[in-house]
Amino acid sequence: MGGKSRRDYLIAIRQRYVEATREEKGVILREFCTICDYHRKHAIRLLSQRKREPRKRPGRKPVYHSTELLRALKRIWLTTDQMCSKRLVVAIPLWLPFYEGLSDEVRTKLLSISAATIDRLLAPIRARTRPKGLGGTRPGSLLRNQIPIRTHNWDITQPGFMEADTVAHCGNSMAGNFIWSLTLTDIHTGWTECRATWNNGANGVLKQIKNIEKDLPFQLQGFDCDNGSEFLNYHLVRYFTDHKPRVKFTRSRPYKKNDNAHVEQKNWSHVRHLLGYDRLDNPELVDLINNLYDNEWSLLQNHFRPTLKLLEKKRINSKYKRKYETPKTPYQRLMESTHLPEEQKEQLNTCHRNLNPFKLKRTIERKLKAIFKLVRVTPNVRQRI
Repeated sequence: MGGKSRRDYLIAIRQRYVEATREEKGVILREFCTICDYHRKHAIRLLSQRKREPRKRPGRKPVYHSTELLRALKRIWLTTDQMCSKRLVVAIPLWLPFYEGLSDEVRTKLLSISAATIDRLLAPIRARTRPKGLGGTRPGSLLRNQIPIRTHNWDITQPGFMEADTVAHCGNSMAGNFIWSLTLTDIHTGWTECRATWNNGANGVLKQIKNIEKDLPFQLQGFDCDNGSEFLNYHLVRYFTDHKPRVKFTRSRPYKKNDNAHVEQKNWSHVRHLLGYDRLDNPELVDLINNLYDNEWSLLQNHFRPTLKLLEKKRINSKYKRKYETPKTPYQRLMESTHLPEEQKEQLNTCHRNLNPFKLKRTIERKLKAIFKLVRVTPNVRQRI
């Protein structure tokens, strides 16, 4: 008798064996041993086995595993451009009022979810790779001797002290003409503005700096940059020297990227994450990108995307222990600042009440499609992630 036949025969007589009397069990057992050629003790074990019930999962029942909750969490995470869990916990209450079609139960759970739970739920779908770009900083002129190095932190208890950097949209080659992105980040609040310029000449960069300063919700008080020639030139020195009130113009140490750590981080989250690593060598794109930077992108990043701020850093043996404050949006930090006039706060508050992050995100995607239709596809150029 084959294995399958033995199993079928066992299933057929097992219930009858369990319900039989002692004498009847002996008859069934001898018959089973004879037909299947089993040892008596092995046959008794097979006939006496009961169907095992599924083992219950130990501990309390899962709280955050409903399909609707996972769908909503994934959509918010992707719409916020895959924000880290500690920032996403703070961003969810800002985005949730504009999320339509959710039940009250799911909304309550999303408002109470922890960063560790978000990491666990999103682990299967997290992005794993990030491409790298080329550096475009070139040494500036002899003006470096006239522009002091910032050897200590400014008064970062008030907005207005900003770090600046540029990003080259050159693809795989720095040759020829292409678009650059200028990024300015406020150290105290994290308020960030970006603009695009054709090449990185002094006149183009200065024009975009003036444009950013005009749109800032606070007064520019300090300007810190790297040692690139787009910043260390007579045009920018003259502008900040004649500026009323005068702006503190400083530079970082050569080859020390961490001196401008605030803006260096924004080069990824505000520029590369939006435009990727493609080569943008079409002059028609400058106005389209600036239209996006100046409107929807600035509003989304500064009003609805919380940022982490380092409070303390200690070295313990060979490791560093960092302590961060609760994530907040640049808008929230501005509203809490005592150095911003109440009139300016009221204007910011009015603007904030009229914004919908999901509508901003849809408009951004629509404008990005128009931008990348004009991107010239060249061989061996990394695609936008």
